[in-house]
Amino acid sequence: MDDGQIVSLYFARSEKALAETDAKYGAYCRAVAAAILPDRRDAEEAVSDGYMAAWGSIPPHRPENLGTYLAKLTRRAALKRWRARDAQKRGGGQTEAALEELAEVLPGGTDPARAVEDRALTESLDRFLASLPDTERRVFLRRYWYLDSIGAICQRCGFSQSKVKSMLARTRQKLLTHLKKEGYL
Repeated sequence: MDDGQIVSLYFARSEKALAETDAKYGAYCRAVAAAILPDRRDAEEAVSDGYMAAWGSIPPHRPENLGTYLAKLTRRAALKRWRARDAQKRGGGQTEAALEELAEVLPGGTDPARAVEDRALTESLDRFLASLPDTERRVFLRRYWYLDSIGAICQRCGFSQSKVKSMLARTRQKLLTHLKKEGYL
């Protein structure tokens, strides 16, 4: 079933929308949640929370890209669950470490998960990401959107740890410069 048909099911308030959503995007949403919540049960709950958020927001919202929209809702739900737990007990603090790295360049020490929700900042971040070379953008997103560990990024991209760490440091510096130029800092 294509995205338009699934969204139409949401508008019709058909419970089949949730089944079709899970059939098409379940694995993707579970991967997004699992990157933040290593406990499988917590990740499943975050996926369910994401689906419920979709149910509550469609209608009136009609997402242009259903997969991205579901990933955003699932990620938000997973981060909410993660914040409610002790980060050091869950994944060795990997999520906390990635968010702290990003917090160093976001305006006013703002909590990264909340700051990214701000629409104007989101648009600025989109412009910044579009300006990056493809490899640099993928590494940055793996770390700060999917919250992958440095080791996982190395494995996925075939880079050494020092290369990934230096690439991320340079990209954070570019982001800092971009945010200053755009008046956020």
